Amino acid sequence: MNITGIICEYNPLHNGHKRQLDTIRATGPDAGIVCLMSGNFVQRGMPAIFDKALRAKAAIECGADLVLELPVTAALSSAETFASAGVSILSGFCHKLCFGAENADTEAMMQIAKALLKPRFSESLRQQLDTGLSFPAARQKALHALGIDTGLLDLPNNILAVEYCKAILSQGSALIPMPIFRGGNYHDEMPDNENPSATAVRCLLQETRPWKKYVPQQAHTCFENATHHTLSAGERAILSRLRTMTDSEFEALPYGSEGLWRKLMHNARSKASLEDILCATKSKRYTRTRLDRMVMCAFLRLTQKDLDTPAPYVRVLALNNRGREILKIARQTGTFLNIGQHYDHPYQHLENRCSDLYGLFATAKPESAGTESSYRIYYKD
Repeated sequence: MNITGIICEYNPLHNGHKRQLDTIRATGPDAGIVCLMSGNFVQRGMPAIFDKALRAKAAIECGADLVLELPVTAALSSAETFASAGVSILSGFCHKLCFGAENADTEAMMQIAKALLKPRFSESLRQQLDTGLSFPAARQKALHALGIDTGLLDLPNNILAVEYCKAILSQGSALIPMPIFRGGNYHDEMPDNENPSATAVRCLLQETRPWKKYVPQQAHTCFENATHHTLSAGERAILSRLRTMTDSEFEALPYGSEGLWRKLMHNARSKASLEDILCATKSKRYTRTRLDRMVMCAFLRLTQKDLDTPAPYVRVLALNNRGREILKIARQTGTFLNIGQHYDHPYQHLENRCSDLYGLFATAKPESAGTESSYRIYYKD
């Protein structure tokens, strides 16, 4: 079997994602597709609009064979760690890694990835950061200093694609990069007819405007009457946590280096709303996404130590018959547990806590705790 992995969020799954699945399926009758999907929280530091069980079911209905959960501590990490964790998990049993990019040029991506791993780049990056530049701006200048064309890094899908390539190189992975052209604009809030962004589809869903034309028909029943989860629905719960945190708890947060945790702490204790806190904390040095992840980690009680510690297992969310065969291969390379399966390890307590808190982002009313143990694998015969 020729197994291709996809590191994804499907927040939610839309027509562009379906085209990617179809493209992989068309590579041959022996093609197997594994989706390593973020769970109830995504890399932007937000709750996923639909819970992971629904999104995994939609992926199987739309052509995936096996859906695994990217551990929450990886899902809420920087692009570099997000990509590295995904590549590490999939390298053991997948042959290719497929990802969308605005410029699907493998050679150009690999050239930048190689440059990012050079000691000279690290030195140049430190020098640029010392001038007060944000990380993205400092990275661009450091690469320019090495004579590397950084035009690819102006676009969000390309940035993550380069991180995938870098992870493959740094880990000595045998994964073959398989970039696919991704049209449209990743951040668009209005949907493009051919290439809708997940951001635009979420806006339509939250505003109860017509959304079905942008989502594969196979996913309609999964999403149609499903509960939405939004940051605004859980704002007061987040504020309650921020207002009661100790100094040492702020200091232990991820992404809080160079005194950023102090600035967040001060604003959390003096501002009224979450948006006020974030606006007062943001500066040109730190991206808004970094602050959003930092706040979400605070709410979920995730420390830098938690994010630095590899998860001891990967959850299986959904599969079909071919996925069952792939899973047999995967289990030779690591620990893969069925969703809802008990595992006596501190990480499961962390995972259960995050799932319980996810229910506070439900827009209609808070959801019950204990959902993690009640989840069951979705199996399509």
